[in-house]
Amino acid sequence: MNKKQGQINNLPNTLSTIRLALIPVVVICFYFPGRLGSFLAALFLGLAATTDLLDGFYARRYKIVTPLGKFLDPLADKLLVSVTMIMLITLNRIPAWIVILIIAREMGVTGLRGIAVVEGMVIEASSLGKYKTIFQLVSLICLSLHYQYLQVDFHVVGMTFLLAALILTMWSGWLYFRMVKRSLF
Repeated sequence: MNKKQGQINNLPNTLSTIRLALIPVVVICFYFPGRLGSFLAALFLGLAATTDLLDGFYARRYKIVTPLGKFLDPLADKLLVSVTMIMLITLNRIPAWIVILIIAREMGVTGLRGIAVVEGMVIEASSLGKYKTIFQLVSLICLSLHYQYLQVDFHVVGMTFLLAALILTMWSGWLYFRMVKRSLF
């Protein structure tokens, strides 16, 4: 294997690709109404979330950070979260206004990163941004489950995590904006 292939074909990039491939599987599960479809959607969403944790761990631990990985990982995260949230709107499990705010923030931060790159800056993911992603994914898994299991109302738990995720999402977005504004203007 040549050096360029090693930069592309590695475990973190493969895990990000698997996460992307799981998105349509999650969507298909939502088309099956009731507990089974919801459970399967949550299961595959949880599997996708696990690939997110693992790809970051392996990339840092074994110093396998590539330009492709820097592109694929956040793309897979944003698509997974956005598509799942949109599907949950159609099932009346999540308010559309929350989804609009979160997706708008994600697009705004992506735009800021693009401007920063053009100006020679690199904006690394902050720990607050990582917590935001964790809260988003936990909330979406719970909202996908939706029903009550073992006397736990997963919709209520999911909405609680989602409101916390919304606060973290908006806060981290504001911090990104402030950082870029200070550095460029």
